[in-house]
Amino acid sequence: MKERDYYRNGPDHRAGREIDFALIRRHFDFKTIRIGRWVTPEEQRRAAIHFYDALCDLMAILRVPETVISLRGTLGLHYGTGGRPGVAAHYDAAQRVFALAKNAGPGSIAHEWFHAFDHYIARQAFTGQASSVFGSRAWLHDCEQVPHPLNQRLYACYHAIMLSADGGAPSELVQRSLEIDNQRGVLYYSLPEEVCARAFEAWVQDAALSNQFLVKGTHRSPEALSGLYPQGIVRQRINEVFGDYFYTLGRALGR
Repeated sequence: MKERDYYRNGPDHRAGREIDFALIRRHFDFKTIRIGRWVTPEEQRRAAIHFYDALCDLMAILRVPETVISLRGTLGLHYGTGGRPGVAAHYDAAQRVFALAKNAGPGSIAHEWFHAFDHYIARQAFTGQASSVFGSRAWLHDCEQVPHPLNQRLYACYHAIMLSADGGAPSELVQRSLEIDNQRGVLYYSLPEEVCARAFEAWVQDAALSNQFLVKGTHRSPEALSGLYPQGIVRQRINEVFGDYFYTLGRALGR
């Protein structure tokens, strides 16, 4: 992880303070933060700065308070622990933890954070859900909805991402994801939680505030060029409904 590996144009959130992972845990109220044994003190120092800036930037883009980033203190953050070959980052629903690999994680925060959010919000937006269910999957499977103005805005996000404008067919993004899964012989890209996480990534990357440690690759990466991220007018529409949802959420929480 080197300075030249990512670009950022955001404001100075640190104001001269020394940033470490203990401060990050207190600031956002994360449930736990774990650092891998192979992360050197210098790597940990630099990583803490990058994580802090990225999470503050995410909070600014969403226009929500710190408690949303940690999902009311229920979310854990791991860095450089338990890596899997070829996996830069992952969200563990059983432990409610999002984890980034030491050398391959930058750019994955927005994607993994949305998995955590999508998992957390399922029980707020749908009734009778198992602890492992994601909101996007519950919506796609027509699970019983919890009536609330905020939830209606969330459902609009899922609709814009996964269905055509008239609701009569899967969206182009879902169809393209299915095609690529069929080509690869693996069910992954077309999973509702993966489709929605990539759409969220695209919205975050399109914000005026840019941070490649937070998100990158939704425009010109191989995945983007193959159609695995929203494009054109559809992308604009998804960005609008995400913006409306998180702005309203932030206002409801008194930001």
